[in-house]
Amino acid sequence: QSNHVKVAVIADPQLMDRTSLSLPPGSVALQAAEFFTDLNMRRSFQSVVLPFKPDVVLFLGDYFDGGTYLSDEEWQDSLFRFKHIFSMSEQRTNPHVPIYYLSGNHDIGYSAFHSVHPEVISRYEKEFGPRNFQFLSGKVDFVVVDAQTLDGGATQSKERSSSWEFIKTLSAGNESNPKILLTHIPLYRPDNTPCGPHRSSPAINQRIYSAAMDQGIKYQNYLSKQTSDLLLGLLKPILVLSGHDHDQCTVVHSTPFGPVMEHTLGTISWQQGNLYPSFMLLSAGPRNSTDSSQEVLTNLCFLPKQTHIYIWYIFQFVLTVLLLMFWPTNGLSSLPYVNAFVSFMSSAGADLFPRSKEKDDTEDGEYEMVWDAEGSMHLVKKAVARPPITNADSKTTGRGNVVARPTARKHQPEPDSSSVHVEMGSETAPEDGGKAPRPSKWKIRTVLQRLFRVVQSVAIIAVLNVPLYMMLLFKDWVDR
Repeated sequence: QSNHVKVAVIADPQLMDRTSLSLPPGSVALQAAEFFTDLNMRRSFQSVVLPFKPDVVLFLGDYFDGGTYLSDEEWQDSLFRFKHIFSMSEQRTNPHVPIYYLSGNHDIGYSAFHSVHPEVISRYEKEFGPRNFQFLSGKVDFVVVDAQTLDGGATQSKERSSSWEFIKTLSAGNESNPKILLTHIPLYRPDNTPCGPHRSSPAINQRIYSAAMDQGIKYQNYLSKQTSDLLLGLLKPILVLSGHDHDQCTVVHSTPFGPVMEHTLGTISWQQGNLYPSFMLLSAGPRNSTDSSQEVLTNLCFLPKQTHIYIWYIFQFVLTVLLLMFWPTNGLSSLPYVNAFVSFMSSAGADLFPRSKEKDDTEDGEYEMVWDAEGSMHLVKKAVARPPITNADSKTTGRGNVVARPTARKHQPEPDSSSVHVEMGSETAPEDGGKAPRPSKWKIRTVLQRLFRVVQSVAIIAVLNVPLYMMLLFKDWVDR
């Protein structure tokens, strides 16, 4: 409804960097992967998320793929890319939409990492703000907690202590507004718990890896049961939103004060192991609302399947190259079933539109002698079909014979020995010294000619299409 506060929720963009895909830093493959992934997320945000005109934008953590291992210079470069991808400057209606950030394990690491590299937390807080806070939108209080510091054996660490103190402070405060708990790491759920119809990959069971000497957590995909129960008991949220899993999962937690639904959002990036990137639209009821059923409404929104689109592009490219290789040389005959179709159409056309038969000098026939009034003899060829005569002793083949005979009187006999055979259009067999062209060289020449035609055709296509492609590709990527 128009009086609701609209919130766009985005999880796990995880901008690619030198720690991604095991690609060499600065390689063309890594730069291409970074560019097309960034471009896809920017277009998704600018063309899909912002047209809903959200009043609040909320990120659920993991902004950089290797955020904890990047140098300050690399981290600043990734930060610049992140701000450019999710820029609000092109939103004409309200460019000052508030944006809230959660810390993720790829941003600050887990508790075992904090004890060795505390600078990653200060670097994160300098750019993205505090790790534990709350904000009010409409009638709902959004509670943001740093889930990476809640578990672990480092009980006396200041990060863990500050997180739990913040949570306990909220639990003792005013409970008039409903709460939504925001945590990057999902809450505990039993192994093999169903995740609902929107999940595209198998459910991941609990994994927790601790550092030696009780130095904290090295990795976990869910919070522990004790921590999850304590969070739900202290905050009593009506809804939990989480990320980290890169895939959609909807579960319901049983609590003493009633069931609590948790939505784990999938990643917005098509390069983070999920073929179906998505985001969430959430609306919070107005502050003066008394309808509890309209306090929070959520809708999961899927983006285009970019991986499938790129696969379709590759298929079309391969098909285009194959057509270019065979079409210039063989024409329509390079396509299946076209030969049979052309033959059928030719025969049908011949039956419908018969043509006069042209003179064929190659057909066999007999000659008859005809005398004119002056007594000269002429030979007239009779079209009589008969099997061709083969001469084993002859080394020549002819397309037609002309028999010349001297003129004779009507009553003079025709001498057989005077006939002279003149072979026309004959082809002599190659002498022993002649060399026929080698089939291999002919094949090589044909292949080279075909490749040349392919390269020529590709060059023409590139000249016509590359400038247009580059213009469309970069039009929304350059700074304005």
